[in-house]
Amino acid sequence: MEESAKKKKSLFKSLKAEFKKVIWPDKKSFTRQTIAVLLTSVFLGALIALLDLVIKFGINFVI
Repeated sequence: MEESAKKKKSLFKSLKAEFKKVIWPDKKSFTRQTIAVLLTSVFLGALIALLDLVIKFGINFVI
């Protein structure tokens, strides 16, 4: 049981050390990246919906 407690303590200690190494983006960069992700997601969602519609139309035409 004691070994498990030491492993957990070591895990959280190393996790904390890794979080200190992270370079967090500034507000401007964060905003730009968020907008890029949202626009890409909307674009890809629309593209997939369009492809789905075309494929559905093609299948209905063949049948």
